[in-house]
Amino acid sequence: MREPAVVTICVGSSCHLRGAPELIKRYTELIAAHGLEGRVVLKGSFCMGHCAEGVSVRIAEVIYSAATLEEGERLFRERVLPLAEEA
Repeated sequence: MREPAVVTICVGSSCHLRGAPELIKRYTELIAAHGLEGRVVLKGSFCMGHCAEGVSVRIAEVIYSAATLEEGERLFRERVLPLAEEA
């Protein structure tokens, strides 16, 4: 078994105000719904330096921005699920 996929969501003040808590809650729900416990690790981090773009999400060392919860869910489907299948 490979190392779990790591997804890091910024919890700095700007991202917090832009919806980081809701995105963390949604990712926790999606990880459980897809049975990915142990294959996806969700972490928090302070500033990733992309404060004006939405909530920063680091997936496989690439930083994405999710301006809406829907964009965050799309990132999960398009980036996290394929990584989890490899884990």
